[in-house]
Amino acid sequence: MIDLRDEAADLAYRTGWAVAKRMPESAAKFLIDDVGGRLGARGENTQLRKNLARVLGTTPDAVPQSLIEESARSYARYWRESFRLPAMDLAELGSRLDQYVHVPSLHEAMAAGNGAVLALPHSGNWDMAGVWLVQTYGRFATVAERLKPESLFRRFVEYRESLGFEIFPLSGGEQPPMPALAERLRQGRPICLLGDRDLARHGVPVTFFGERTRMPAGPAKLAIDTGAPLLPVHCWYEGDAWGFKTDAPIDVSGGVASATQRLAEAFERNIAEHPADWHMLQPLWEADWSQARRDRILGESAGGAPDEDSGVR
Repeated sequence: MIDLRDEAADLAYRTGWAVAKRMPESAAKFLIDDVGGRLGARGENTQLRKNLARVLGTTPDAVPQSLIEESARSYARYWRESFRLPAMDLAELGSRLDQYVHVPSLHEAMAAGNGAVLALPHSGNWDMAGVWLVQTYGRFATVAERLKPESLFRRFVEYRESLGFEIFPLSGGEQPPMPALAERLRQGRPICLLGDRDLARHGVPVTFFGERTRMPAGPAKLAIDTGAPLLPVHCWYEGDAWGFKTDAPIDVSGGVASATQRLAEAFERNIAEHPADWHMLQPLWEADWSQARRDRILGESAGGAPDEDSGVR
């Protein structure tokens, strides 16, 4: 049976890629960032308020409306830039992004020849950071959530492959992604993994901004198994420009659970500095999960299917 919501989502993204890249930059910025951001800020933002309340250490009602508006503009900007990236000169863009990048720990890791596990939250524009990484160190590997419908999943895979990324599906691929990612690390290549949401129900319990949630075990496990350093990454916006940085390597000697908690703490510090650019619109903490989701994750943690409420990114 055709799901009309899935088909509508596919049409919306297909239209975005087709139209935005043909618009003048000023028009795209006005229509998507400004108009789209304002409309987004006026919409249903209950979950965004709950998430930002944890970051600010306050209640949802006390989250400033100005922060909601800034968050909506930031999220709209992400899509404007992403829709336009395929039409840009990626080599020129990579050179231009050099001035916004502070990644000494990445340079050290790549010089050592062991690759690097780059773990980051849904913040800023990680596709833009990926363009810089490809232009600087060559192709890297990452994982893609299997979106519905299949046509939308293929569209996102083709988009990111056009930027030079190597994509492995989270589920439904020829092989599970972990062995392939480990092989890339052993070849001395970097891999990038979004690490603030557990999509496969194999996550590690962590405390994040004072409350319990789960984060993927993959980044820590890959670092432990291969010897590659685990580097927290953060992406954010600086006015009309960008910011990208890597922190010092996470200590993984205490095992997967300990390393994942340390990674969560690094995410906390970075998100707190740039809360408007953290694009977390879905329920993240256990306290916000529906009972059905709680039963699936806590009662069937050995299962392998991604969560049904996972968002597009």
